[in-house]
Amino acid sequence: MYVQAKTIHRFFSRETQVEIDIRAEPDRIWSLLVDAVGYPKWNSTVISIDGEIGLGKKLKLKSTLDPKRTFALTVREFLPPERLVWGDAMGKRTYTLTKKGQDTVTFSMHEKIGGPIFPLFARMIPSFDASFDQFAADLKKKAESSSGAQS
Repeated sequence: MYVQAKTIHRFFSRETQVEIDIRAEPDRIWSLLVDAVGYPKWNSTVISIDGEIGLGKKLKLKSTLDPKRTFALTVREFLPPERLVWGDAMGKRTYTLTKKGQDTVTFSMHEKIGGPIFPLFARMIPSFDASFDQFAADLKKKAESSSGAQS
């Protein structure tokens, strides 16, 4: 199953979600999602993540969507190997792994951004759809790769 990224626009918020089935164990996928240093090696949408991915930890993320900006994020939920949430004052991104069968996991990524002043700058934020699709495809490719080891 693959559900292409889609975005729902509201006046005070915007939500984007993607979903894909991955033929790998949840622990394999989880290990990729929590290895901050390793992200740029397998994920073409991430330039860098500085910091440790763990509950309450602070991260500095640079994305290809806006390479000049560094996002200061805090890990809000950390439930291995099922749910990871990080975010800032304007939004949060949730990664969910749901075991679907003996060797398949449904990976979903959801981000909601917004707030009272969101309408003032909403038009300046690029669409996340292509980036979400690419993130999901990159994760699937790496998790399903025969090497099994992180590069």
